[in-house]
Amino acid sequence: MTSLFANNQRSIPAKEPRARKLEKIISITNRFKYQIRAMIPRASLRLVAGLVVFVPVICGPRWVNAQAPPVENASAATLTVMTYNLRFASPKPPNAWPARRPLVREVIQQIAPDVFGTQEGLYEQLKDIAADLPDYEWIGLGRNGGSRDEFMAVFFRKARLEPLAFDHFWLSDTPEVIASNTWGTNNRRMVTWVKFRDRQTKQEFFLWNTHFDNVSQAAREKSAKLVRERVAALDTKLPVILTGDFNAAAGANPAYRILTDDGFFSDTWVTAKERKGENLSTSNSFEAVRQNGVRIDWILTRGAFTVDSAGIETFSRDGQFPSDHFPVVTRLRMDAQGFSPGPTRDGQNHGK
Repeated sequence: MTSLFANNQRSIPAKEPRARKLEKIISITNRFKYQIRAMIPRASLRLVAGLVVFVPVICGPRWVNAQAPPVENASAATLTVMTYNLRFASPKPPNAWPARRPLVREVIQQIAPDVFGTQEGLYEQLKDIAADLPDYEWIGLGRNGGSRDEFMAVFFRKARLEPLAFDHFWLSDTPEVIASNTWGTNNRRMVTWVKFRDRQTKQEFFLWNTHFDNVSQAAREKSAKLVRERVAALDTKLPVILTGDFNAAAGANPAYRILTDDGFFSDTWVTAKERKGENLSTSNSFEAVRQNGVRIDWILTRGAFTVDSAGIETFSRDGQFPSDHFPVVTRLRMDAQGFSPGPTRDGQNHGK
């Protein structure tokens, strides 16, 4: 089938000057306008004339070799990343999920992340969030398998990011065994990861999301070692972002040092050009913003990143916090081609 666009192209000689093309368009438009003048009452004439004048503006690119201006620095477009412990949904007050749900929606809409890792979300709770935020999709699996118990769900903006692959593993001696727990913790712990392609920049990257144990320091350290080993085993030059509630003080806990030693991961809070919420705790226990607290919710990166800002968002309304943790947000730019992987714990560089 011959398209109208093709006919329009053939109706104009290839070498006809642009000025002459525009003269033809104006002439046709004026002739059309005068023909309509005789048929339409004067009261409607202004509206029709306006529409006729507007037609060449819309159709102009078909006839005139006009091009949209290029997007500046498209390869370094900012990506907004967030980690957010949602606090599992409970129907019982205080802090019942029905009271918190609209606040979770509001704070996420205000931040407008492109991708965010969540912790503690239950299946129905995650479905609520997805219904409230139709611009997003999510990937996850319950830590007890299927839809059971808490998820490490990863939400992403559909228009910006395309998921290419994903998987899950458990923080245990048998990571591939669903719901495995061999480190003596009360709750099973896991990682959900997604490989994305940025539709805007065409860059690919990994986002890993986790929740370390809140009681066992030994389990936290083993978890950090396993995550580091598994990221190293990717053997990739693609950037990696690690989000999570690590239940460990950034900068002080051995689990943090295991992940950041030798520059394996970098803490976006440290590398950010600007910070919001200095010296605040990332948890609030549904009570208050805590000064001189600890950061147990982190966003770490591995690869060539420029971190423009990092912040702890202390949103609440009428004394109600959306969760017992604050969203932690970073805005960054990545350069996948400039990535030189850091050493693993054995001192060897990995990447290709």
